[in-house]
Parts: sequence; structure tokens; C-alpha cells
Amino acid sequence: MSEIDELYCRSDAVALAAHVRSGDVAAIEIAQAAISAIEAKNPALNAVICKLYDLGQTAAEHVDKSAPLAGVPFLLKELASNWSGVQATNASHFLADNVAQADSHLASRIKAAGLVLLGKTNAPENGWSIATEPALYGPTLNPWNPAVTPGGSSGGSAVAVATGMVPIAEASDGAGSIRVPASCCGVVGLKPSRGRVSLAPFADYWAGGAYFLCNTRTVRDTAAYLDAVSGSLPGDPYPVDAPSAPFLALAKRAPKALRVGFTVSAPNGAPVDPEVQQAVKHTAAKLEALGHAVEEKDMVLDAQSLWRTYTDMTCVETASMFNFMETLLGRAVGPDDVEPVTWAIIERGRGTPATAHAERVELVRQTGRSIVQALLPYDIYITPTLTRQPRPVGYYDMSITDLDAYNALWTDSVYGFPFNVSGQPAISLPLGQFSNGIPLGIQLVAGHGKEAKLLAVATVLEQEMPWRGRHPPDHQ
Repeated sequence: MSEIDELYCRSDAVALAAHVRSGDVAAIEIAQAAISAIEAKNPALNAVICKLYDLGQTAAEHVDKSAPLAGVPFLLKELASNWSGVQATNASHFLADNVAQADSHLASRIKAAGLVLLGKTNAPENGWSIATEPALYGPTLNPWNPAVTPGGSSGGSAVAVATGMVPIAEASDGAGSIRVPASCCGVVGLKPSRGRVSLAPFADYWAGGAYFLCNTRTVRDTAAYLDAVSGSLPGDPYPVDAPSAPFLALAKRAPKALRVGFTVSAPNGAPVDPEVQQAVKHTAAKLEALGHAVEEKDMVLDAQSLWRTYTDMTCVETASMFNFMETLLGRAVGPDDVEPVTWAIIERGRGTPATAHAERVELVRQTGRSIVQALLPYDIYITPTLTRQPRPVGYYDMSITDLDAYNALWTDSVYGFPFNVSGQPAISLPLGQFSNGIPLGIQLVAGHGKEAKLLAVATVLEQEMPWRGRHPPDHQ
């Protein structure tokens, strides 16, 4: 391994950007090290499904050294975010030939931050799975155990980060899709507050239920990326106050005494693996030992009913998206263009009366308010990210034609979607491991707009319960 390869392997994004700014390493050298890492590791895992090496190397040669993440290799998720001139398929056969005609606002912020795009990561079709097994690109495998899912829908991004292909990869989350793969792959995954990152040119996804950020290996990388891409545009539907200082700086400030709640009971009655329960309790005990007031408090929520309402609501949103894509492609979508579950979603969405959809949106928003109010006594609320170990590859089968049967498979991620509904920031941290070595994520939740508090607690836990020394087999 060369000196540059070793530097790349041991450095996070913040460190790499510092090397570029100081001039002791050129951004093009870092880009080439990342390309070597992708070429060496990706064939066995299928995390990167579109390579943009020429584009990235050209950007690296002209990078602005003063940019906050100058020269840091980056991967974009193959879902929703548009990068002008680059494929935008949503991992769907229907959009297989679609190319983005303009940058989304988020892509513009990524470019301004100095990040160097080298490719796009795998995702399930339209993002509607907590596995990553699209028919268009094939499955992404978990580097800790290829027999189990790496999670989804940001599975390609989480795998690329976990194996050191890149230090930061884009991730998005409509029902846990940043946090679930973070847990399965042993990386950091923050779902920000509603409105923290603008969705422009779109105003909204899923009535405020969809969010965009990243997967990383360190808390400070997540904070730095949040600084780079956050901010509402005038007229955005969910504006949120800017932080008092950069998130990267606020993440370093040790929090004062906090009120901490935790639960190990699933709000849908699903069983929670004893190892998961123990990891949550260990995290809570660690915070209590650090002087914070900790108590066990279960969520009072009919999660099963809310899940039905939320998923039926998103069917209409998905059908609307395909209606829009039909105007771009100049033809109608049919059952042979998409996977069976996706077609079932489209059909249900198109068959839903407008009044029924409006009622579901209202119920989702009312329930979100109730979740927020129930957690007001706590600065931080701790839950499992998943109720159990990652499922085998193929478990979340998008060839199922019964949409209700497919949605019923999602019980493992019951702690995820309530906070898509409530709009609160939630982060999965790789604080535990199952006895067989597979990572185990713990979720921390804070009040709306309180990412700084969440990142500060995460930084303390990163120091007290470090994970940097844990790597997937064959990816040390």
C-alpha cells in the first residue's frame, strides 16, 4: 500500500480536507486513492453502480482549496438527487435511460463544499425497501456477512463508507433509510430535522416524511457535511432556525446535564432481541454515569395503525412522482417497467380518493405532533435502531404482489418511521455488536432543530464507546 493509500485509509473527511487545504496532499491524489479503493472492494459488494471517475478527477484538479470539504471523495445515492449530466434512474427500469438535466439544490451545495463525486451508490427501486436489492442493478451485500442485508434504502452508501471506499456518501430517509443501513453496516447515520436540508427544486416529499443527508464513519464528518448542505430556501414549507454556530463546532461542546429517556419495548409489540435491549441499556447507563438523568419510558403509540396510514399516504405521493416522470419520458409507466411492489404502490396511489389522502395526511401530522409532545420531557431519547439482527438477503422481496404483505415485513424498523412523521432529528450510532460480530446500531432522538445537541451527545459516546477500530472482515 502506498503512502497516499495509507493516509486515505486512516483519515476521515475532515482530516482529508485539512490535508488538501494545507497543500501537503493534492486532491487528485486523494481521488485516485479512492478510485483504487472502490475498484478493489466494490466488485464483491456491488455498492457502487455508476462510476464517474473522469468527472471526479477533473473536479479534483480544479477544487477550491478553501472549501470546507475540499477534495473529499464522495458518492451520490441513486435516488432523487440530480447531478446535471449524470444518470438519474431511481434504480428503476422505467428510468434506466434518464439523465439529470440540471443540478438539484443539494447537488449545488455538495459541489460548493468541494466534495469530489466519483460515482453513485445502489438503492432499491424508488427507495421503497430497507434492503438494497433492485432488479436493475442487483443486490448490494453486507461486508460483515454477505448472507444478510446491508439495509436500505441507502445500503450502497453505507457499505461504501463501512469499507472505506469513501468517507462520506449521500443517504436519504423516508422510513429509516439512513439509519437502518447505518445500523446494519456499523456506520453513522443522521436523519436531520424536517426542513434542515432543502429539497429544492421540489418543495416536499411524502408530506414532510423524507429527508436527505449522509452516512459517515465519524460524528464530526456528519456534522461537517450537515454544515455544508443545510439551510432552508425562502419559501420552503418547513423552515428551521440556523444553528448558533457551525454544527462542527457545536458537536465538540460537551453537553451539560441532560434529561434522557430510553425504551427497549417496540411500539408495535414486536419482540426485541435481548442483545439489542442490552445495548440500549448499556448506552443509557453510560450517559447516567456521565451525570445525566436517565429513566426508562416507553413510547405510547399505535405504530401498526400509523404504519398503515403512512404507507397508504406515500402510495399517492409515489404515484404522483411517476405521473411527473411520465411527462419527462413521454410515455406511460406499465407493470413491466417496474418491480411488482412498485406497481402495486402506483396502482393503490392512483386509486385513492383525494379526500381519503387528505385525511391520511392530516392523521399523520396529528400523530407527529403527539410524538413530539410525548417526548418533551427529554433532551435525548434512546431506542434501538432495529429490533433484531439484519434479515437474510431476499427477505424484503419486491417481487411480492401483495402490498400489505410486503409492508408487514417492516416490523424490524418500527423505531424509524415515527420520527419521519414527527420531524425530529434521529441518529443511529454503531455503539454495539451482536455476538456474531454484526454491527448493532443505537438510535438517539432530540427535539426539532436540535441537531447540535444530538451531535454533541454522539461525540461523547464516540469517545466513551469508540467504534473506529471495528472494521468488516477483509476491510481493515
